[in-house]
Amino acid sequence: MSRKTIQFGDGQTDYIALAVKQRGFRSDSEYIRDLVRRDEEKNREFLALQAELQKGIDSGISDRTFDEIWEEGRQEALQQKPKENA
Repeated sequence: MSRKTIQFGDGQTDYIALAVKQRGFRSDSEYIRDLVRRDEEKNREFLALQAELQKGIDSGISDRTFDEIWEEGRQEALQQKPKENA
């Protein structure tokens, strides 16, 4: 694990202290690490979505109808859905 030195203004320092206390973190560092983890996950999901959208754009115009595309997506979703009482 690496060490970083970060400077915060008084208002931010007070906010961090309050967040640590209210949310049950053991330290400022634990709170900051949690923020970074959540930001990383959010951006990972965004980048994956952006890549999928670009694949769709790059694939060009389809010769299939909207209903055909919709049905294919519906079938794929049904296959991915966990089976109940299996």
